[in-house]
Amino acid sequence: MRSREARSAGPRPPGGQPGRPPTPALQQRALAGLVLGLLSMFGLLSVSDLIDTGNIRRYVYLVGCSFIVGAIGLWLGASAVARSRRTATGRPRGAVSAIILGSIGVLFSILLLITFAVLWNQLSTYSHCMAEANTPSAQQACQNQLTRSVKT
Repeated sequence: MRSREARSAGPRPPGGQPGRPPTPALQQRALAGLVLGLLSMFGLLSVSDLIDTGNIRRYVYLVGCSFIVGAIGLWLGASAVARSRRTATGRPRGAVSAIILGSIGVLFSILLLITFAVLWNQLSTYSHCMAEANTPSAQQACQNQLTRSVKT
């Protein structure tokens, strides 16, 4: 329970920290982290479209870039929160969202890269098959071949 002096001190800033509002530099750092976290998530969401195109190497590059962008977004958000604590200012808006989105982007990128490394031969064969498939029945045969190769 808070004391009377703490209750009468007035409302707290959005970050929950007493003191001054965040500096513009901290606010920009948090916003940049948020944008990079969103870009990381967008890159991961567009991965599923690339698998069926037949160019599997783009998939690796996109996931790798999403990992790097997510890690930078995570770092920017965490450093904005840490600096706001050090300077006794309020937490900048978007810093926690940057940390969450950056963490999700890094986590899923790592999981996808591990999965891709484990299934490299099967996905490479599938990619070549889809590149040569001109009909829907040929594409279905490629998908059936991938399913059989992964199950064994």
